[in-house]
Amino acid sequence: MELQEEQKAKVRAWAAEGCGLSEIQRRMSEELGITMTFMDVRFLVLDLGVEIKDRHEEPKEKTALQADVAGEEPDASMNDSIAPGGVTVDVDRVMKPGALVSGSAVFSDGVEATWMLDQMGRLALLGPTPEYRPSPEDIQAFQQVLQQELAKRGY
Repeated sequence: MELQEEQKAKVRAWAAEGCGLSEIQRRMSEELGITMTFMDVRFLVLDLGVEIKDRHEEPKEKTALQADVAGEEPDASMNDSIAPGGVTVDVDRVMKPGALVSGSAVFSDGVEATWMLDQMGRLALLGPTPEYRPSPEDIQAFQQVLQQELAKRGY
């Protein structure tokens, strides 16, 4: 299905407003009468060269979300530095081979690890050495922050 220029303009405008892929999918159905799968919407956005951004996120040099190990919501004024007791999660722009989504994480002890989620829903966490194990609190914070980051991107 080929969209008309005015329909493409609406998709671009929705993305500029901060709509995620699922919101764009819903609006296309409700406002334009076009039903598309989530994956088709994703391909459309890629074809249009549109970047999906969070409407609450302030532009940063590096996209990251931090959470306190206690599970508090991150403050919008936080910067990309590692807060004491905090975990930072980044999502790769180009995914690792075999990964649905991938990225890196910095744990409260300052150790950086890479992670990936495969098509079967399996999460892999690779530390700098095979023996490295983050604390249980860091793992819980990592999972919460990762879930928030992926939700922002429509996963």
